[in-house]
Amino acid sequence: MSEAAQTTDQGARPSEGIPDTERRKRLRERRIRASKSAERTLGRAGGQRTLRERLALLEQAADVYDLDEAADMYGDGVVEALEDKVAGLLGKEAAAFFPTGTMAQQVALRCWAGRTGNPAVALHALAHPEVHERNAFSQVSGLRPVRVTSEPRLPTADEVRGVDEPFGALMLELPLRDAGFVLPSWEELTEVVEVAREREAVVHFDGARLWESTVHFERPLDEIADLADSVYVSFYKSLDGYGGAAVAGPRTLVDELKAWRHRYGGTVFQQFPTALSALVGLERELPRLPDYVRHARVVAGALREGFAAAGVHWARVHPEEPHTNEFQLWLPYDADLVAEAAVRHAEETRTLLFARPWAAPGPGLAVTEIDVRAAGLTWTAEDVRAAVAEFVDRLNKEVSG
Repeated sequence: MSEAAQTTDQGARPSEGIPDTERRKRLRERRIRASKSAERTLGRAGGQRTLRERLALLEQAADVYDLDEAADMYGDGVVEALEDKVAGLLGKEAAAFFPTGTMAQQVALRCWAGRTGNPAVALHALAHPEVHERNAFSQVSGLRPVRVTSEPRLPTADEVRGVDEPFGALMLELPLRDAGFVLPSWEELTEVVEVAREREAVVHFDGARLWESTVHFERPLDEIADLADSVYVSFYKSLDGYGGAAVAGPRTLVDELKAWRHRYGGTVFQQFPTALSALVGLERELPRLPDYVRHARVVAGALREGFAAAGVHWARVHPEEPHTNEFQLWLPYDADLVAEAAVRHAEETRTLLFARPWAAPGPGLAVTEIDVRAAGLTWTAEDVRAAVAEFVDRLNKEVSG
């Protein structure tokens, strides 16, 4: 999500004389400082923490792996242990570790294209490879994206059935982040998968945040993953690991993935810090995610109530009942003013209600993402409503000039 135009370090209102890039930089720096000094926040992702805090994560490593074992070399040892753990959680025969999700999904879909004989990948127009990877599918891996829909939801069975050309793989991003972290119903998902099978296509789940989908689907991870031929998962988005990803699927596919991983430069000499942090995340964060999702729904309701009580009657939480622990908040104000008020609120109260940037999806509109994690579990609905009132007070001052 892009930064809204920013203000000066002194907190002045947005100035036409300051280039947009400099405004973005200054407000980002203020938001980071406010995050570090905040006494309360709904959630602080690992990437927002200091190096010291991040290194402290490995203090728990002895609880998840024998640290007297030899360090990994080119994907063995602790990396293989992580792969086995992921394969078991997802109910797949095997899994392959990758340093990045971009590499992981390209390799997986490239391998499927070789097996199906069709390089076309059916996906959503808002899918991560289409929006955030600089055309990597076509520029690097010889794949051809075929957009199924651009609607702010997952593709329907009728839309998949109606794609007017053959495709070798259907990729489904679960949840679809850029549409508001949305998921289909279980019935809708199973129907879409059935249609893909009818079209003799394989199904690949972009499950960067699949870990937190169990509450919405009311199914365990392995039952969800069983619908797909292969599943990609991330270790840093929900689990707070240092980075990395994995693709799980049939053992013959995973063996091929590892061959291509080497060719793509992903078989790194040693990756034990990342692998250990992922194992810690699976041990510590994965069991907590359902609580985060359920509490996100409490926070979402309190946000609506708080803005209504403060006189902001057009404030939208999307989805209305969050599908995961992340969701969107839309406000009917200029994004520059909202961004300034959000940072000013954090600076003055040490309560970080909005940890992420604000974007301008249209004139007079502002949207941000809300992420509820462990720190957010201490917030009551009344705490959220009180923080909203404080924020709106500062927003009204920005609007009135």
